[in-house]
Amino acid sequence: MEEPEGAAEAEAPAGEAAPAPRPRRRGRTTLLIAAAVVLGVVAGTCAGYLVQADREPTKLPSLSQPVLAQAKGPGPEPLSAAQDRKLRTDGDLRKLLLKKPRDAKQADWVDPDGWQDLAGYADNFKAPDGAFADLVGEEFRRAAVTGWELGSTYTVEIRLVQYRQEQLLTAADASADGQYWAEEEGESENWAIPGTGDGRAYVYKAVDDLDLHFAVAHAWRGDVAMELWIYGSKPITKKTVMDLAERQMEQL
Repeated sequence: MEEPEGAAEAEAPAGEAAPAPRPRRRGRTTLLIAAAVVLGVVAGTCAGYLVQADREPTKLPSLSQPVLAQAKGPGPEPLSAAQDRKLRTDGDLRKLLLKKPRDAKQADWVDPDGWQDLAGYADNFKAPDGAFADLVGEEFRRAAVTGWELGSTYTVEIRLVQYRQEQLLTAADASADGQYWAEEEGESENWAIPGTGDGRAYVYKAVDDLDLHFAVAHAWRGDVAMELWIYGSKPITKKTVMDLAERQMEQL
């Protein structure tokens, strides 16, 4: 039987290593298919240009729009001071604080003018220096404060803390921070303050060593955060703290 053409050349001479196989060449069929695809794309593109050239140009819409007629009659009435919360809080913030009860004594630890500046408000924190720096970054604007003593039973302090809120929604964050630390303070009963969204009030068990009872409340509205503190030698009821918190928030 005859050997296939080229078989003799494929065999390596005795004693010599076989040459490394060459890479397999791509067949002509693959090249023909690729060429056909390219020609098809070019032909389709040319046909598309020819069809588009024979069409009438599409008219573009006018850039100018018709002028709308202005409604006749007077414009809407501006909000009254009672309706415009921003107008109220931009005024004398102290006027929005609850008034002390008639039978209560004005607290002597509250500044007589009812204001706390940045440094004064920072002093309420356990680390005033750090609080001062934080409040600068949080766009602190001002704080209005009131407080009273009800005999030897209770003392009350209320703060309305206002922020500029040019970059941050700080009032909401301040209220959330207050609630966080209120929950960390110890065991308490707490309730949502109606009409405030996420405001809460907390009543704690007495501190055994001092027989001291206390309650706090935190809420916010707009750019103002409300802080309420009650201390007493007798248990503080839910009704007491909720009544004060609700009435104060209604002022805002």
